[in-house]
Amino acid sequence: MMDSSGNGQVYTLDEALTMVGFGKFQALVLVYAGLGTMTEAMEVMILSFIGPAVKSEWGLSSGQESLITTVVFAGMLIGAYSWGIISDNCGRRVGLLSVAVVTSTFAMFSAFAPNYISLVLFRMVVGIGLGGGPVYSAWFLEFVPVQNRGIWMVIFATFWTVGTILEASLAWIIMPRLGWRWLLVLSSVPCFGALVFYFLTVESPRYLYMNGRITDAQNILRKMAAMNQKELPSGTLVSDQMAEPDEEFTASEDAHFLSAGKKNIAIYKRGFSSILTLLSSDLLKTTLLLWVVFFGNTFSYYGIVLLTSELSSGHIICSPINLHSHKLMDSSAYFNVFITSFAELPGLILAAVIVDKIGRRISMVLTYTFCFIFLLPLAFCQNELLTTCMLFGARMCVIGAFTVAGIYCPEIYPTSVRSTGYGVANSVGRIAGMICPLVAVGLVSGCHEMAAIILFELAIVLAGFGVLLLPMETKGKELNDIVS
Repeated sequence: MMDSSGNGQVYTLDEALTMVGFGKFQALVLVYAGLGTMTEAMEVMILSFIGPAVKSEWGLSSGQESLITTVVFAGMLIGAYSWGIISDNCGRRVGLLSVAVVTSTFAMFSAFAPNYISLVLFRMVVGIGLGGGPVYSAWFLEFVPVQNRGIWMVIFATFWTVGTILEASLAWIIMPRLGWRWLLVLSSVPCFGALVFYFLTVESPRYLYMNGRITDAQNILRKMAAMNQKELPSGTLVSDQMAEPDEEFTASEDAHFLSAGKKNIAIYKRGFSSILTLLSSDLLKTTLLLWVVFFGNTFSYYGIVLLTSELSSGHIICSPINLHSHKLMDSSAYFNVFITSFAELPGLILAAVIVDKIGRRISMVLTYTFCFIFLLPLAFCQNELLTTCMLFGARMCVIGAFTVAGIYCPEIYPTSVRSTGYGVANSVGRIAGMICPLVAVGLVSGCHEMAAIILFELAIVLAGFGVLLLPMETKGKELNDIVS
């Protein structure tokens, strides 16, 4: 298109991404970002396996065993917020490098922890590193063209499920033979992979433009076009929010716009002011509703995972409140965890099919509705086959909703606070992840199955209403760069 002064052609980032399409360049970005997500899944999944082994070896109490899990989620809560601020203010690549260094280093340290205290401290720092998951998602999102963006984000989310299946496979093979330390060592390999291949990453062109580095942004776009064997639009790169190249502003209103833009960017770079931006009048409703959605989503997800292990045998063994098994898991238990992890694959396929056809919000409402229906019969005693089918259906739907929420959140936030907004929403979800075992396990272990089911149903309803009240649909819409 032509700029308003008629001096030449200009194009926007989204127009450039549309022209270069999704090709080899984005595939490499997907692999690296997916590796980071797979690492997060494996390090979270490992908590299900090392607790009983460490408890047996060091003679820990149930409370000490539970703390190993709790500190990881606490660290993730801190990290999700911290890495978002770093990524939005120092660059996506700085965020990626920081997350990879912290996670890989302390994941390996955990394997050589000489005592309980050091293990708890190391795992907490690992949790801080794992909180950087939203940085990978936001980074990948900013390279994907608007067409079929939802499907590609679902494919990105598949790496999480791959990580859970891989970790269950490793535990099944390693734990009975070599023990928990070797499981920690081998599980940290993907972390080091993210660190080793970091030098292949490039900065997000959208982030570069937002910080006035237009030449660098154009260079990245040229690399993308060359690798994908496509041509960029002719002309000069401009922001999606204005049709003027920054070198050719007029001396009046354009200079005023530039001044205001610099002022906004400076505000966004002041660390904690990012939170103030999220709670500004323009974003307050969206932010609060997303917190509700992520809290309800995470609570119901971990609740269903818990119910899968407690109810899949068709009955409950009533016992005092205990967050973990009192004995080491046998081979069949590892096999059961391995099989239940596959329940998420149909949910990802479902999300991929509907997310770009019916939109993000309707997709989430639909999957929440079916999840509610699948869980409802479990409030009453059911036979083993029906219980298993209902739990698998519920887990399929909840991971579908979880995946679509992970697409919608970074899409609706502008580039200036995208990582921070997504990170804080994930932090709220981590709070739900910490609360869920404390509340739900007590109900299930105390033979209050109906109360536990009702609690999870309420969380699903809460998330569903939050989605219905969200202000806009992001399907097919270009990403915003600034708060508007």
